[in-house]
Amino acid sequence: MKLRTMVYAAMFAAIVGVLGLLPPIVTPFTPVPITAQTLGVMLAGSILGAKRGGLSLLVFVLLVAIGAPLLAGGRGGIAVLFGPSGGYIMSYPIAAFVIGYLVEKFWKRQNLGLLILFNVFGGIIIVYAAGITYLSFITGTPWGKAAFAALIYLPGDAVKIIVASLLARQINRVYPLIEKSRSSRMSKAA
Repeated sequence: MKLRTMVYAAMFAAIVGVLGLLPPIVTPFTPVPITAQTLGVMLAGSILGAKRGGLSLLVFVLLVAIGAPLLAGGRGGIAVLFGPSGGYIMSYPIAAFVIGYLVEKFWKRQNLGLLILFNVFGGIIIVYAAGITYLSFITGTPWGKAAFAALIYLPGDAVKIIVASLLARQINRVYPLIEKSRSSRMSKAA
């Protein structure tokens, strides 16, 4: 693994950790708090691409698993991953990978609308599907009831999608990390 990949992965794992410093919003409808950390998931995939984005969130999840208090509210440890929030948190690497894959695949046609679509797919559909299913299993709540309770996250996640897409679009224009990694692979292959 290249040093640059390790640095980017560590940097975005740290960004997601810093987003955990924002206090979580606890609601009476669900045991999973509202946090800003999915913004970091979307940014990692949209800016770093599939491999680096997924790796950065895998590092983050592993740090949480060994006890680093990186989650909102200073939570960390393997017990958190086996608790109600576990499905959401464990889906982060997959979501970042999928967002990054889609951004890479449509790099030449990238626009704000596509970035929003990719972040909806990875940041909402994948994260919610894993999180709701895991929450339903862990708590014994019917899946439909858990899914209905998750609707409370949509307004905040819609804002995060817009912010992540706007930031990624600008960063990808000014300093495209994905394009640089592609061009370096192509020059080595030649």
